[in-house]
Amino acid sequence: MSLSNASFRSSALLVAAALAFSAAPARADLMDSITSGFGLLGGGEKYKMEVTPDVPADTLYNQGLAKLKAKDYEGAAKRFSELEKTYPSSEWARKGLLMTIHAQFEKPAYDDAVQSAQRYIGLYPNSADTPYVYYIAGMSYYNQVPDVMRDQSSAEKALSIFQELVTKYPKSEYVADARYKMGVARDQLAAKEMQVGRFYLTRKNYPAAINRFHEVLSKFQTTRHTEEALYRLTEAYLAMGVTNEAQTAAAILGHNFPDSQWYKDAVELLKSDGLAPHEYTDSWLSKIGKTLHAI
Repeated sequence: MSLSNASFRSSALLVAAALAFSAAPARADLMDSITSGFGLLGGGEKYKMEVTPDVPADTLYNQGLAKLKAKDYEGAAKRFSELEKTYPSSEWARKGLLMTIHAQFEKPAYDDAVQSAQRYIGLYPNSADTPYVYYIAGMSYYNQVPDVMRDQSSAEKALSIFQELVTKYPKSEYVADARYKMGVARDQLAAKEMQVGRFYLTRKNYPAAINRFHEVLSKFQTTRHTEEALYRLTEAYLAMGVTNEAQTAAAILGHNFPDSQWYKDAVELLKSDGLAPHEYTDSWLSKIGKTLHAI
């Protein structure tokens, strides 16, 4: 055989080998390890194959429970989330996601808990644990509600989720507490409206103030802020010279809260202008007053 033929055959073998590697890219890393182990690429080290055994689902679950007990909530969430990855589309995956939500809430990592809860509701809407997931999502927002001087979007979101829980699962064991938390959230939202309304009132921006107090009466009638809202409407309308609305607000206040100090103050305020409480039935306040009577 001539030198040129030998070179050609050698080149052909190399090309064939290269094509074989390019035709199976998924095996490239494995083949690199094997060839380097045999010293074909000059590595000189022997290849050592290691197989990581699968961790049984119940072992992962128990490890997560152990971390929960030790209050390692982040570690627990990681172990529970491995169940989803390792055993997808199984009951273990559902349990893992449920416990991930619980661990994230306990940490607390509220935003993560809400995201995981939303995913659970999307995947398992008919699960017996779905009401609990709604409750945890609502509590994740509820626990982030700030003082009334700040933005109340967390209170709004908590109220919305609790309302969904109550509507969809009226017999759930979490409904009673959800209703209570809804009352607290409504009160917080009403307090925010009152705070802004009073601010406008002190700036003599009466229309803006009236809009805020109107929100309290139309959306948050069952809160403790209803009495003051009616008094502030009496005050704002009187300052604007809209006496019929001022008198109506005071009259409705008296009908619903006759022993209230706010009503006594409203009577004195009207008296200073030679007026008295009187309900004008063509007023928007008169319509709201009828709903207040029914509460």
